[in-house]
Amino acid sequence: MDIYTIIFLALAVFIFLRLRNVLGQRTGSERPPLDRAARDIANGGANSNVVPLPGKVIEHAPAAAPEAPAPADRWRGVAEPGTPLALGLDAVVAADPSFDPQHFLAGGRSAYEMIVLAFAQGDRRSLKDLLSKEVYDGFDTAIRERENNEQKLETRFIGIDKAELTGAELRDHIAHVTVRFVSQMVTVTRDKTGAVVDGSPDKVTDVTDVWTFARDTSSRDPNWKLVGTDSGH
Repeated sequence: MDIYTIIFLALAVFIFLRLRNVLGQRTGSERPPLDRAARDIANGGANSNVVPLPGKVIEHAPAAAPEAPAPADRWRGVAEPGTPLALGLDAVVAADPSFDPQHFLAGGRSAYEMIVLAFAQGDRRSLKDLLSKEVYDGFDTAIRERENNEQKLETRFIGIDKAELTGAELRDHIAHVTVRFVSQMVTVTRDKTGAVVDGSPDKVTDVTDVWTFARDTSSRDPNWKLVGTDSGH
């Protein structure tokens, strides 16, 4: 052998020994990894790193169905049991199971403020989306009269003190819900010169309104519209 052959043989032996030390030797008695995973699952998942494979059915005790609120508690804080309001809410939720009075009142507060401000600003586009045709026509007439007199209405909200349900009913498939709003605002009407003709820019007025909203429960449209207004007492 020449010197180069000896060097290559020595290098091959060196590499073989290093690989043997790093990788170890197989004896034929090693347990396949999937067998070990199956054993751990069978033992109740003692190995927390084992994840059931997709498609394996893991049986659990059936979850208890949530209990429906008792009739006396269903409208707690909203309506007394057996009152016309409670019975009306029962009818509304029977037609629209997603109806939630607290969520409705939160939306009603926002709608109330939006409508009052849109009316003051003469914003007919916003009003059309929030009012029924009959109510819109009434608002539009008042806005037109104000415009003809060259007057401007200024309204500033201080806050809504209270919003409470006072009525609910289902007429055919149309749900009607009435809300009594108690709010504070500053309202003043000025002529074209800026002179005050009604109200006061410095006086906070207590305002009570009773508004009725309606929604077609057979429609996919989730929005409610204002269909009736009245002054509270």
